[in-house]
Amino acid sequence: MAIFKGSGVAIATPFKADLSVDYDAFDALIDYQIENGTDAIIVCGTTGESATLSEEEHSDVIRHCIKKVNKRVPVIAGTGSNATETAVMLSQEAERDGADALLLVTPYYNKATQNGLYEHYKKVAESVKLPIILYNVPSRTGTNIQPATVARLCKEVENIVAIKDAVGDLSQTAKMMQLCEGHIDLYSGNDDQILPMMSLGGLGVISVLANVAPQQAHDICQAFFDKDTEKAAQLQLAAIPLCNALFCEVNPIPVKMGISYLGFGECHLRLPLTNLEPAHCEQLKQAMKDYGLKV
Repeated sequence: MAIFKGSGVAIATPFKADLSVDYDAFDALIDYQIENGTDAIIVCGTTGESATLSEEEHSDVIRHCIKKVNKRVPVIAGTGSNATETAVMLSQEAERDGADALLLVTPYYNKATQNGLYEHYKKVAESVKLPIILYNVPSRTGTNIQPATVARLCKEVENIVAIKDAVGDLSQTAKMMQLCEGHIDLYSGNDDQILPMMSLGGLGVISVLANVAPQQAHDICQAFFDKDTEKAAQLQLAAIPLCNALFCEVNPIPVKMGISYLGFGECHLRLPLTNLEPAHCEQLKQAMKDYGLKV
């Protein structure tokens, strides 16, 4: 059974001015997501600024999210690391805290071989019982999980069941889906490719867009499930300008500003990320207005 179908939000982690986690704003954002159609919450991923959370904060944010969501939708914990033992530790802790599944980013910086990727994922998967979503985002990690490696993992490791594909290469995605022979669930990792990915067998998206437009991200997926591909295409295309604005600077800089425009805390980021440039603030605000959001 799939972990979820539809739009899973890669939820941002609001910070206070002193850069501690703003749990009040986080709670409000979680409720906003669930009340507006989000089908799953992915916590402590890239958009959640996991790279600058301490290990203690990382686990605390996951634990808090699980408790706040309270089984209303699945919670998928981002527990990946470029150190396999750290990924094991974070994964086991998230399992103890009640996560429904794990999202494991490809080890970054190390630039592991394909065999190294296989051994990394196998070891983490064998340390827990939770279902695991691989996360392939070469633009950030410098490493690409090749289709044959994905196929090997999903066929040989029982609880590796899905992949968040943010490669941006539909030919690679098609080859991967062909080699996996139905053993992998596919989620788009790019908001501008939700519909194309679903046409290749995808079950939805793990979305940055959903932070500011949860209902709209859900509706793109739902239209496809309803076999109304014309409506799904219209909704996908209508979202493109806002998707572009949300990536006018590196994620999560723009989306942190976006959620602040909606009233979910102030926009604070931890270095080396810096605040959105003034011209880009105007671009984002206008794109949100044009998309019908109340800014």
